[in-house]
Amino acid sequence: MNLPFLPPLNRPIRDWQGKTIWIIGASSGIGAALAQALLRQGAHVILSARRLEQLQLVAANHEQADVLPFDVTDQAAWQGASQQLQARHPSIDLVIFCAAKYQPERSWDVDANDAAATLKINLESVYHGLQTVLPHMLKRGSGGLAILASVAGYVGLPNASVYGPSKAALINLSELLYSDLHQKNINVYLVNPGFVRTELTDKNNFDMPALQTPEQAADAILQGIARGDFEIHFPKRFTLGLKLLQMLPYRCRFALIRRFVVA
Repeated sequence: MNLPFLPPLNRPIRDWQGKTIWIIGASSGIGAALAQALLRQGAHVILSARRLEQLQLVAANHEQADVLPFDVTDQAAWQGASQQLQARHPSIDLVIFCAAKYQPERSWDVDANDAAATLKINLESVYHGLQTVLPHMLKRGSGGLAILASVAGYVGLPNASVYGPSKAALINLSELLYSDLHQKNINVYLVNPGFVRTELTDKNNFDMPALQTPEQAADAILQGIARGDFEIHFPKRFTLGLKLLQMLPYRCRFALIRRFVVA
């Protein structure tokens, strides 16, 4: 949240006309909704994920959309995709990391192989992306990175035994990226959504307070970027409560989690 008497933490982007945006994880959910919203506003959008048919559906009827499918957990695939992009779009204005894997599970249900797969997509793939795109941005002296973490990374909550820690790591990573890159003219956005109706949250069998649509999430993200926010979290009626929980002493925090969250 930006205070009115302080400058924004990032350089605001309010006009997307002619901007080139690369969305990682654009085949569904928030990534797909962001792609549609940015295309409507005149951006040139590169859509990446593993599912080619889903990407083609998102890109349908949009001349400004390019489909570039690849496996985000494969470093060699990142390099190949980057080489293709550099030939067509040497200047990427913003890379948005949306790819994610989620399985609701308590700690005693965690499978080590499934946990490794989740961490490869949620966390390791972001490092592959940074290694790929940052050198070009640093050489150019401009660009931006948006990382979709989650309010699940604020505090340790049941049912997010692997997903939550992976998102907590992304929060930490985004903070240090901002410290490293802001003076180098590269924007860094940390996006912490609450519950959003997607293929991932459809797995949940519990009540999801303040549930939003992917389109609402996309609007909130673009509004945050337009304000120059560093952290973009939404909906506030839900996320502010979790921020308060995060600040409480552990004795109070755990008591509230036991009372209102643990089943």
